[in-house]
Amino acid sequence: MSKFWSPFVKDLVPYVPGEQPKLSKLVKLNTNENPYGPSPKAIAAMLAELSDDLRLYPDPNGERLKQAVADYYGVQTAQVFVGNGSDEVLAHAFHGLFQHGKPLLFPDVSYSFYPVYCGLYGIEYEAIALDQQFQIQVEDYARPNGGIIFPNPNAPTGRLLALDAIERLLQANPDSVVLVDEAYIDFGGVTAIALVDRYPNLLVTQTLSKSRSLAGLRVGLAVGQPELIEALERIKNSFNSYPLDRMAIAGAAAAFEDKAYFQRTCQAVIDSREQVVEQLSGLGFEVLPSAANFIFARHPQRDAGELAAALREHGVIVRHFKQQRIAQFLRITIGAPEQNEALIETLKQVL
Repeated sequence: MSKFWSPFVKDLVPYVPGEQPKLSKLVKLNTNENPYGPSPKAIAAMLAELSDDLRLYPDPNGERLKQAVADYYGVQTAQVFVGNGSDEVLAHAFHGLFQHGKPLLFPDVSYSFYPVYCGLYGIEYEAIALDQQFQIQVEDYARPNGGIIFPNPNAPTGRLLALDAIERLLQANPDSVVLVDEAYIDFGGVTAIALVDRYPNLLVTQTLSKSRSLAGLRVGLAVGQPELIEALERIKNSFNSYPLDRMAIAGAAAAFEDKAYFQRTCQAVIDSREQVVEQLSGLGFEVLPSAANFIFARHPQRDAGELAAALREHGVIVRHFKQQRIAQFLRITIGAPEQNEALIETLKQVL
């Protein structure tokens, strides 16, 4: 601790991102990156921005991207917010929508950034236990709260909450913001954006890091009724008026416009996921149903930490969480077919 720190800094417990190893020739299945590259149209749009215009500030409102998102989902641009990765969008939501003096509710097994934001912004929270099948039970959220947030599909479990269950949650909590964090929705779910016009307390966040293969670009978004979006805009313009650069706005907009490429690559990931699930089951793994671009699996006869270490020795990296309830699971990203094959062949050796 430094004497120069603000007092609250010493108590922060920062988020730990997935490892980005520097070694080459690794089968990297630990950070849920898309094995297929960005849309060629997105790359072309970004290259077109590499000009003398970079001396000029970008559009602070990202209107081109907002319009592309609005067109894609059939909403108004006033219902769209864009930011520097969905993590920044989430941070603004925590800051602007969840500070009400009541606990924020989210699952006990969930995105580990949520308690980090609570610590940063001084928000009380309650972690609501998933059931024995690692599913969210809507009835468990019928308690006083200052907001509700959960990923859908959940991370790291991959389990999906159906739209009718989300609607029941919204109806039961009309005075609280319900934030549905849809980082992985395109790999097997239906977006809750379809419910936005009916529920003023619903905010849906998404990222271009997963299904649109732009993790290196850092673009996120939120969709909700204008009243919620205005809160995010006020926070953003009190923090950083230019969160997205010219290339990010152009590339992200083009990625939304290239529907054919998006649908083709998402389907390729889904097909590979089903193959990997079948192969892992054949090796004795128990695999949770997944609607994401990763799976959550355990082997009843092998310690997950030891398995992760053994895989690493063979050049295959997966994610192992030490949280007690999920300490015997591995989160495995769905890679390209050759990466998935390497995973299965390596597991056959180490098992």
